[in-house]
Amino acid sequence: MTARIAFQGEPGAYSHQACREARPDMEALPCRTFEDVITAVRDGEADLAMLPVENTTYGRVADIHRLLPESGLHIVDEAFVRVHISLMALPGSRISDIDTVRAHLVLIPQCAEFLSRHGIKGEAAADSAGAAAEIATEGLRSVGALASDLAAEIYGLDILARHIEDHAHNTTRFLIMAREADTARRHEEMITTFVFRVRNIPAALYKAMGGFATNGVNMTKLESYMVDGSFTATQFYADIQGHPDDANVQLAMDELSYFTSFLKVLGTYPADLPRG
Repeated sequence: MTARIAFQGEPGAYSHQACREARPDMEALPCRTFEDVITAVRDGEADLAMLPVENTTYGRVADIHRLLPESGLHIVDEAFVRVHISLMALPGSRISDIDTVRAHLVLIPQCAEFLSRHGIKGEAAADSAGAAAEIATEGLRSVGALASDLAAEIYGLDILARHIEDHAHNTTRFLIMAREADTARRHEEMITTFVFRVRNIPAALYKAMGGFATNGVNMTKLESYMVDGSFTATQFYADIQGHPDDANVQLAMDELSYFTSFLKVLGTYPADLPRG
């Protein structure tokens, strides 16, 4: 039986592209929501989950940090995917035929310069790959889609202009998650991700972070977010460079645990090469 990796979105979505690039030997399973992706892995319908966590243009993916600790899954890898945007339309179409493009709301502003130059207006869609699918079935020659090259391949559309985004740095970071943890030291550079809440004492966060500084552990990410609908219940999400077996990481985590009321490691996994 072919191993499967679940993603959120329609076939041809950027999460689907991430699956193809990071796990080309696995069958990609589209799911409607992030919760459905997690459930597919928990229930054994899929072996891995591909979940986006942040984007260089738009920051953190909404709700994902809340879902990760409650998912029951473990981070086993990360993947960075360059978000290239292409204009696609029905076979035989030309750019001059297109007066409207459909795409997810976040993609349209990223192609503002190109769309303005060609006098094309944007129309928001729930999903960019889904917009490509609609154009293929509706047969409208004046409407195009902004989506991945993979979407054009899947839905039989012509790419009229490739990689038309205004900025060349748009990248999404994905986490690959599984039912079982894999903390083996599979690479020289490892990343450990965890969430925590600090105790209700003065300067608790400052003191909790001190252990990482004094032990020479590089913290590459620290983000806060509210939990339980309360302005006073704050949880933190953190990435550090290192493995829990490293002596300095052990010391830093021990010190962190003293100042926290909750601490959960979500995974230890190899750093993806684009980090370098």
